[in-house]
Amino acid sequence: MNKELFQIIDANLNRTREGLRVCEDISRFTVTDKNIAKSLKTIRHSATKTFLNSKKVSLKQLLKTRDTKKDILKFIDFKKDHPDISDLFMANIERVKESLRVLEECSKIIDKDISHKYRKLRFGVYDIEKEAARNFRHIPGNGRRSLKR
Repeated sequence: MNKELFQIIDANLNRTREGLRVCEDISRFTVTDKNIAKSLKTIRHSATKTFLNSKKVSLKQLLKTRDTKKDILKFIDFKKDHPDISDLFMANIERVKESLRVLEECSKIIDKDISHKYRKLRFGVYDIEKEAARNFRHIPGNGRRSLKR
C-alpha cells in the first residue's frame, strides 16, 4: 500500500480521536451526560481498534509514514472562534464526522469490512450529535445561540 494512503489514514485517525476527546470532555464536565460521554469514549476506542485490530494496517506503518514537517496545513486554522462551549463541541463533532468519512472511503481500498465499521461509527456519531444538541439547550449561558441546524 502506498505511503500517501497511510498518511491520510493516520491524519484522519488522529483527527477523529482528538475531536472525540474534546467532545467527550465537554460531555463529561459541562453537559454532565454520562451516556453521551461514555458513547463518545467507546467510539474513540473503536475508531482506533478498527484499523489496528484488522491486521491490515499497523500503528508502526502509520507512524512510519507520518511527516508533520511536510504537512502544508498543520498550522492553518480555518475557523478560530468558538463563542461558547456548545460551539466548541459542534465544531469538533463536525471534524469527527468528516474524518470518519475519510477513513470510511480510504479503507475501501484496504478492506471493505473496515469501511463498513467506520460507516457504522459515523452514523453513531450522528445520533450522539443529535442528543448532545438537545442537552446544550439546558446549559446556563447558552441561550444566546441555538444549535438548530
